[in-house]
Amino acid sequence: MDLKLRKQLRAIGHQLQPVVTVGGNGISESVVAEIRRALDDHELIKIKVAGSRDDRYDVEIALADFEATEIVQAIGGTLLVYRPAAKPKTGLSNLSRPHLA
Repeated sequence: MDLKLRKQLRAIGHQLQPVVTVGGNGISESVVAEIRRALDDHELIKIKVAGSRDDRYDVEIALADFEATEIVQAIGGTLLVYRPAAKPKTGLSNLSRPHLA
């Protein structure tokens, strides 16, 4: 990912609220399914990881297995994750919302 796109995504992501929270039980199949669904709908999401650095590292490893998914930014327990949609959903995508761009 080039620097210009990363800066744009970080600017958009600044205004977003986390849509997925990974709790103390860690990353499960249902959490992975929810992350995939959120990425399909929104393209750019925030994930809140409650717990230790090891928990965040586990989530980062799980995201590395997702095709064409990149972690744009990781600050504390919050990850900003991007995966371009093959066919963006105009009403749902965080990248097509004029009030966020």
